[in-house]
Amino acid sequence: MPFAKSKIVLALGMAAVSAALTGCNTYQPAPKAFNEATIQPYTLDSGDRLRVTVFDQTGLTNTYTVDQAGYIAFPLIGQVTARGRTLQQLSGQIAQKLRQGYIRDPDVTIDIDRYRSVYIMGEVGQPGQYSYVPGMTIQNAIAVAGGFSSRANQSNADVTRKINGHVMTGRVSISDPVLAGDTIYVRERLF
Repeated sequence: MPFAKSKIVLALGMAAVSAALTGCNTYQPAPKAFNEATIQPYTLDSGDRLRVTVFDQTGLTNTYTVDQAGYIAFPLIGQVTARGRTLQQLSGQIAQKLRQGYIRDPDVTIDIDRYRSVYIMGEVGQPGQYSYVPGMTIQNAIAVAGGFSSRANQSNADVTRKINGHVMTGRVSISDPVLAGDTIYVRERLF
């Protein structure tokens, strides 16, 4: 009987190892859309803080934050949809609404005052929420988060990114660019 029990224990152990290794493959390489998103114009989303300037209208010139629903509350015209729009699209939309009975020919410009945060989790020194900087790579983001832990897989990371309204996750090289709003997960190495 002891031999039969050891076979069962061995079989259960092999099943557990197999399940663990299968779990490592839950993330796939980044889809083509990941690379395409890095060369597209920046689109606004919740957490972005904007500096809106309306020429010769000091009462309208101010900073506005895109709220959780994807809107900014703008004087005179109310809620304006910002989520998914570029800076040029949003400035055109605000100018169009201001033309409807408020300002004859508004000149509206918008700049990013503060980008939405990136989130870094897993095997890093200090996981958490960090400020996004244009041109940031996965490696730069990990450095900001205290670098790799002693158990980290240092060759690639899993990134979750919102692209065209869809949330996607893929495995990327640490030299790949980061976009505002990304969540970076550094996995533990197996050996």
